[in-house]
Amino acid sequence: MSVLYQDQWLAVVDKPAGLMVHDSKLARGETEFLADLLRAQFDRPIFLIHRLDRATSGCLLIAFDRDTASLLGRDFMSRDVEKDYLAVCRGWPDASIDLDYPLDGGPGKPLRRPAVTGFVRLATGELAMPSTGFDTSRYALLRCRPETGRFRQIRRHLKHLSHHLIGDSSHGDGRHNRNFRMQGVHRMLLHAVRLSFRHPHSGERIETVAPLDAEFRKAFALFGWDVELR
Repeated sequence: MSVLYQDQWLAVVDKPAGLMVHDSKLARGETEFLADLLRAQFDRPIFLIHRLDRATSGCLLIAFDRDTASLLGRDFMSRDVEKDYLAVCRGWPDASIDLDYPLDGGPGKPLRRPAVTGFVRLATGELAMPSTGFDTSRYALLRCRPETGRFRQIRRHLKHLSHHLIGDSSHGDGRHNRNFRMQGVHRMLLHAVRLSFRHPHSGERIETVAPLDAEFRKAFALFGWDVELR
């Protein structure tokens, strides 16, 4: 795995799309997991501070000891930790949206809890493919900043807004997903581009930025988007 930051206590790695972080009920026959690969790569125990969906790429924070993991876990959901994602969605949302919409915890966890995500529209584009009542299909690039950490929060919040995430087979819009597959883009377009947090031991501000992979860059090229990844 590409390492974006590393010291004796922790690391931030660039998780590739399509790889599950760890074994779970959602694994469905998967045999390769990021956690196992990282233990072998670093040759030491690792503690996952948060999760990314299998289809999501980008910044993932790990600790190398239990005390550091505890400190990071305590701070991770605070507003002092900034988690920025890039997403491509259907339609052209408002320039800025602060969505406060409770979500359940996923399968078998019906209790709805507060869930807050901030969305900022960075760019828009169109494909010459008819959409319902229109000659073209409209899409937008969003910066998403979740303030809570609910199950598939960004994906489900975009569905609630009717601006479905492109490539999302569970909560997305199949017609628009097919439009992108026809253009050679076969992944879910959600990327954890930036992670900024205070180091639990030194107090230093750590900021990491994960580059886009080839599939995501292909989506940018469809619309001529040139957005700084910060």
